[in-house]
Amino acid sequence: MNSLGLVELSSIAAGMQAADLMLKTAEVELIISRTICSGKFMVMIGGEVAEVQSSVSAVEKSLDYALIDYFVIPNLHPDIFPAISGHTNHGELEALGILEAFSVASLIEAADAAVKSANVRLIEIRMAMALGGKAFCTLTGEVAAVTSAVESGAMIISQKGLLVNKVVIAQPRKELLSEMI
Repeated sequence: MNSLGLVELSSIAAGMQAADLMLKTAEVELIISRTICSGKFMVMIGGEVAEVQSSVSAVEKSLDYALIDYFVIPNLHPDIFPAISGHTNHGELEALGILEAFSVASLIEAADAAVKSANVRLIEIRMAMALGGKAFCTLTGEVAAVTSAVESGAMIISQKGLLVNKVVIAQPRKELLSEMI
């Protein structure tokens, strides 16, 4: 599996329909298919790039009335899945970067771009549950690297008009880490 695709829909029924359509369109693996906050539905798939693109495109064409956001990321950074599952080995907390978005799709795209752009480590990606449908990620590294990564990620989210906030904390207190995880 070298590619990740995600669709985020405004309708739960359309979300279930999208999951079925994606699985019937191409040879992809279903990673997540579930409701998310504020009555939305998210479907995440993985597989070969062309297969994932075909599945996401099928939803884009058939269910565009309910589509909030979507992506296909080829060559996904290996830190993304552990950050989604909350099983990262982030080591010492250095500078702390935070990206916050109105959609899960734009946030994951931004997190991928951020870790590819600078020498940083993802701590966590939180997706829409108990967040009013928003998503955020946290990352750590040296101040300059975190600043660069946050700017790269924020640019991705801003292009879709979905940026809530971006923050870099140069010397976070250690207690902050225990509150985050």
